[in-house]
Amino acid sequence: MTDTYARTTTDAWRNWAGNVTARPARTVSPASVDELAEALRRASEDGLKVKPVGTGHSFTATAATDGLLIRPDLLTGIREIDRTAMTVTVEAGTPLKRLNTALAREGLSLTNMGDIMDQTVAGATSTGTHGTGRDSASISAQIRALELVTADGTVLTCSATENPDVFAVARIGLGALGVITAITFAVEPVFLLTAREEPMAFDRVTADFDQLVAENEHFEFYWFPHTGNCNTKRNNRSAGPAAPPGKVSGWIEDEFLSNGIFQAACSLGRAVPATIPSIAKLSSRALSARTYTDIPYKVFTSPRRVRFVEMEYALPREAAVEALREVRAMVERSPLRISFPVEVRTAPADDIALSTASGRDSAYIAVHLYRGTPYQAYFTAVERIMTAHDGRPHWGKVNTRDAAYLAGVYPRFGEFAAVRDRLDPDRLFTNDYLRRVLGD
Repeated sequence: MTDTYARTTTDAWRNWAGNVTARPARTVSPASVDELAEALRRASEDGLKVKPVGTGHSFTATAATDGLLIRPDLLTGIREIDRTAMTVTVEAGTPLKRLNTALAREGLSLTNMGDIMDQTVAGATSTGTHGTGRDSASISAQIRALELVTADGTVLTCSATENPDVFAVARIGLGALGVITAITFAVEPVFLLTAREEPMAFDRVTADFDQLVAENEHFEFYWFPHTGNCNTKRNNRSAGPAAPPGKVSGWIEDEFLSNGIFQAACSLGRAVPATIPSIAKLSSRALSARTYTDIPYKVFTSPRRVRFVEMEYALPREAAVEALREVRAMVERSPLRISFPVEVRTAPADDIALSTASGRDSAYIAVHLYRGTPYQAYFTAVERIMTAHDGRPHWGKVNTRDAAYLAGVYPRFGEFAAVRDRLDPDRLFTNDYLRRVLGD
């Protein structure tokens, strides 16, 4: 057996979108929980703040630090599968893709997931990553236990029965409570999903939104700005048989059109913004209706190779259609040229203190712009609409909200703050972003 050991570097760090950079004093990849605890002790002695980082898929500076950056590269793999409890315990640095494929080999699956799977399990859950679902909620809501190393080096296990006050807030902890080293997820026997994708007019999908959500286990749609066109996706459990997309047709839809051609269109739009409305009309008609059936992660997730910057807000579900119509009206009367579609998803209420769906059925409206395109004017205008509807910003996506605003839209904000005060009174795990959104 080859011994593993912590690796330490001083390399600069940049997130996936390239809009956040940091130059930590030290970067360490601990190979064990003990090595992580020692790294935290040394950082505290040296007066360095500490931030854990995943794969950098957040668009905010959640993980940025000029102190010690903790990379979980060596904390990967499945610790245990418990078929009696129907759980899997996985090391924090394990990419979701690796977890999904490993579970599938074991005949198991998560119940719901987001639309990409490049993130680590700790990074995805700490920022509240979610997919869409009528009854099934975010990845964090599927957590049954957490292992957390706190500021003083204590290894804390929490669940609904063990340290339940920590469990209530740590499933979406923003890296503010400690460093997650392992997560136990609920799993179920692998199942099949049938995906039905089809174009639909904006006026129809907004008029029938409540019905479409009610009739489908997982419903989402994309509206193409400067057009009246949407693309819808309905995922529902199926008795089978499996009927995945054909290799050629799947490549044309998921790679050639959704990544290759779209990349070229975005590049042209960034260089010549006046072409964007025409490109949008073509793009909105390029993807055809299709139906396919496969195991969950192959239906929920898609390759995302075109890089972008994103802002997303969770609204009370009943406010979603009105807010989206306001976004459309704002775009139509403005000089803005928007090359990326607007994504709409849903989630049921959950019981996590800082979940964007905490205590209320929610709908998500996400806006994107191609990387390198000035986004401030568009995002500011959209954010004004979202906050007028008591919107909660996704913790890992661009926003300008502060602790005063967030305390007003999260009834359990004070509960999170109290646990943070107890676990990290000296703010070892803070940074500028957390000072803004959580306060100090």
